[in-house]
Amino acid sequence: MLGLHRIYWAGVLGLALLVGLLALDRQYPPPLEAALADVSTVVRDRNGRVLRAFPVSEGRWRLAADLDRIDPHFIDALLAYEDERFYRHAGVDPLALMRASRDSLLAGRIVSGGSTITMQLARLLEPRERTLGAKLFQIVRAVQLELRYSKREILEAYLTLAPYGGNLEGVRAASWAYFGREPEQLTIEETALLLALPQSPEARRPDLRPENARMARGRVLDRLAEVGLARAGASTDAALDPVPARSAFPADAWHAASDLAAARPDQHDIVSTLDIDLQRLLQDELALAAQETPPDVQFAAMIVETETRAVRALAGSASRGRPGGWIDLTDRPRSPGSTLKPFIYGMAFDDGLAAGGTRISDLPRRFAGYQPDNFDRRFRGDVTIAEALQHSLNVPAVTALDGVGARRFNAVLAFAGARPERPRSAGQDSGLAVALGGAGLTVRQIATLYAALGDEGVAQPLRWFDDEGPGEVHPVLSAESAGEILDILRRAPHPGGRMPAALARQAPDIAFKTGTSYGFRDAWSAGLAGNYTLVVWTGRADGAPREGVTGREGALPLLFRIADGIGRIDPEGMSGAEDRNALPETPETLVDFQADPAPHILFPPDGAEVWADRAGRGFVLSAQAEGELSWYADGEMVATNAMGEPVWVPSGPGFYSVTAVDPQGRQARSRVRILSDS
Repeated sequence: MLGLHRIYWAGVLGLALLVGLLALDRQYPPPLEAALADVSTVVRDRNGRVLRAFPVSEGRWRLAADLDRIDPHFIDALLAYEDERFYRHAGVDPLALMRASRDSLLAGRIVSGGSTITMQLARLLEPRERTLGAKLFQIVRAVQLELRYSKREILEAYLTLAPYGGNLEGVRAASWAYFGREPEQLTIEETALLLALPQSPEARRPDLRPENARMARGRVLDRLAEVGLARAGASTDAALDPVPARSAFPADAWHAASDLAAARPDQHDIVSTLDIDLQRLLQDELALAAQETPPDVQFAAMIVETETRAVRALAGSASRGRPGGWIDLTDRPRSPGSTLKPFIYGMAFDDGLAAGGTRISDLPRRFAGYQPDNFDRRFRGDVTIAEALQHSLNVPAVTALDGVGARRFNAVLAFAGARPERPRSAGQDSGLAVALGGAGLTVRQIATLYAALGDEGVAQPLRWFDDEGPGEVHPVLSAESAGEILDILRRAPHPGGRMPAALARQAPDIAFKTGTSYGFRDAWSAGLAGNYTLVVWTGRADGAPREGVTGREGALPLLFRIADGIGRIDPEGMSGAEDRNALPETPETLVDFQADPAPHILFPPDGAEVWADRAGRGFVLSAQAEGELSWYADGEMVATNAMGEPVWVPSGPGFYSVTAVDPQGRQARSRVRILSDS
């Protein structure tokens, strides 16, 4: 009975001890997840190639390890060198501890610590002075780690946090710093160096103490040769080989990568739509162009795949060493000059106001106090719309915009994702001034519009990630008008010294338009070549003028050089341009330009989906028109409020037809869907 009594209390004591240990384990878990949350973000191109990596706090480089992206021979060598029973022990290897104790006693000093990789990980998570108490603490933490995580997770965590000297942590950071690439394929000498560094990372830094690093590499090679993972004599052969110097981390797509990382803060390995070959082409071309300009001049440019709207390359500046270089100038509104003229004429085509062969007057004219002038202060008399667009004449463009309606034009651009930013000082005539750059747009917005021009007139948001679905579409022009505008732009005079594509063999056939802002502050070129949309801006980041520098001189040659470079990288993608067609004959009714003052509904636009007003106040209807309008919704007249504004209160969710009729009986119709969240 006494024996059973002792066994009972021993069991109770053991159970209590176990419960206590489990409680302590839950109360004080190892801080692994917090450490792994603070890792460097890596932005890749669409094929997985690294564009840019970002350091973590205190400027440290800590790239998350993935065993699938690390040379398996390196893993074999690591386990053979550091922890040969890694997959068989539970965090602590008693045999290794006994061997380390024996060797230290025989040598009279500490020769090796007998720590497993799991114990080393515990020390990395919570560094302590090397004492017996610290070793016991590591043992406890190692057991905790083994209970919580798989062997793969422990190994990846160690390879993420292991020190490699200076601000380098983890095998991937070390591989990039010393070999300039991921550790997916390593030579045996590279493997030996990466195994030697974590043991004494500062004493063996290749960039500061190359001789120490070379000797340590040799000792590791000898050890690997003993276990059959390196050939005999490998250390002798490598003895005279220098260790690598430290190189910079990838830093392509500087501005775009920052935006991509900010857009997905919860991801540390981001795959984008960018293409590293096109990205480097763009960066190189902008850098070369900058060398030919004064040191205060900047460039910004984009390459977009027209059909998918995928951004393939973006350079927010030509150099961060120039004023404004740290700013992403593709995302700053600047005066677009004449780059919007194709869309003005395209809308005039859609409205039946004009065609490419329509004659329009290029003579001095005043529009309610606004009097545009041509860039060269000359007037050509009667010209065709095609000639006016190809030579970027100002008066015809403003005349066409007056017929289309400036408010309607701005509304269409806004729905397409390119809302013009009007200056605060804009007066009542600034609506028409948008034809000549009187409202700010960004490089990205211009790219959105020109990509629509190349995709049958339909605008979609630009895409930055391949896992994004297609964005919401907004019609800007009809397919017929967009095609005719492109044919006109392809016939525009090419930059000096450039043979027309129709006469040159395998040269890209580019539909392009240039723009120059008032006072020579901004120079633009935008166009379509093959399957790509290209936009180039140049100017000073502070908005100061550059006297005499136009879009044709300052930006267009660069656009053509970029197109040539794309042709070398992706010749198939540059063969997508359609053959030139003869411009269609001009109908007799459109021989001369005459603005049609028929109303154009601004809100709600045709095809819109609008959420119902919960308060039941309805919607104020608006249109561009001459004279008072009568409004109808599904044939029922719309009442006006005390201010004379038409206010439509839909009866409920569903599809409606809204009609505006002017005093002459001309009408416009908008089909709209009312949505409700109730």
